[in-house]
Amino acid sequence: MHRLVVFVVPVFALLMACEFAWGWLKRRNTYRFSDTIGSLSQGLLSQALSVCTQLFQIGLYALVYPLVAIWTRPAFWDSAMGWIAAVLLFDFFDYWLHRAGHESAVFWAAHSVHHQSQHFNFSTALRQESTVAFLGWAFYLPMAVIGVPPEQFGLAGLIVLVYQFWIHTEHIGKLGWFDRVFSSPSNHRVHHAVNNQYIDRNYGGMLVVWDRMFGTFAEETERCVYGTRKALASFDPMRAILGPYMPLLRDAWHAKRWRDKIAVWFKPPGWRPADVAARFPEPAFSLEEAMHIHAPVLTRPQVASAALHFACWVGVTLAFLWRADDLAFHTGLTLLALSVGGFWSIGAVLDSRLRLQWAWCAQAALLAISAVLLFG
Repeated sequence: MHRLVVFVVPVFALLMACEFAWGWLKRRNTYRFSDTIGSLSQGLLSQALSVCTQLFQIGLYALVYPLVAIWTRPAFWDSAMGWIAAVLLFDFFDYWLHRAGHESAVFWAAHSVHHQSQHFNFSTALRQESTVAFLGWAFYLPMAVIGVPPEQFGLAGLIVLVYQFWIHTEHIGKLGWFDRVFSSPSNHRVHHAVNNQYIDRNYGGMLVVWDRMFGTFAEETERCVYGTRKALASFDPMRAILGPYMPLLRDAWHAKRWRDKIAVWFKPPGWRPADVAARFPEPAFSLEEAMHIHAPVLTRPQVASAALHFACWVGVTLAFLWRADDLAFHTGLTLLALSVGGFWSIGAVLDSRLRLQWAWCAQAALLAISAVLLFG
């Protein structure tokens, strides 16, 4: 499965180049260097983490399957109808996981990584979450009960995920009847927007039919403002991944009642115990402030450094994915830790928080150790 990702990456890169070229020709560029590097770094980190978390990716599903599967008929699941059923089932249960990712604070903390970009383009599609797998695996277990084989479950998930790549763009307008049935660029722009009428809408991965059935659909009617209501304002990958959990931890710590300490994690995002909200008030959301783009001014050496080191870590990550099945678990964990350090250094340069000489020293050491583990 990891090698499939390696083959898909050049296709994604080509499509991003095409989208950038189209935007440049139309004088409507939707890319910004730092944001794109930040989004792609999250995507690569999520893939590196998936190597070390196979238990949650598909392992628990495979363990449960032989114990609970009802309809174990290879003739059906190997047929065209079986594949269509597997993809539709995955998309249906993915809708509910995605909905939980917006309507429950702890799930939102994991999922919000995908929404942190203030731009909307193909690189945003690759800004994947790293910690959702730890929480979301249980949502798909009904598929094991129905009888979808583990391998087919994994491929159905990949199909649904890859489909969603093309709907992350501002260059495709409304598509008529297609928008009424499928997830489309127009529908998904709504999903990524922080405008009041767009919040918590259009969760469907492939089909927007689920949103129409369960009352979560909204049509695109005004300009979308992207990002999260509490802006990340950083390109630090660890701040992006772990930062959303910090307010929950603080509110749970300061809440006086135990039921509030627990409720903080499962109530909708933004809910706070009354006593905590009174002691530590937060400003109300402002759409005008959300429109302010975090874009530190960078020098040419900073841009060159970030671009070069990012290219190196793309190579390391793809080599890691290619050799994932042959590496010992502790080696995989070490490579994951090195990748985190490498992408953190890039983010710190993009945030102008790390001097270039220190970044180059850190990257040289991290890349050298990674090369030894992969090829030594």
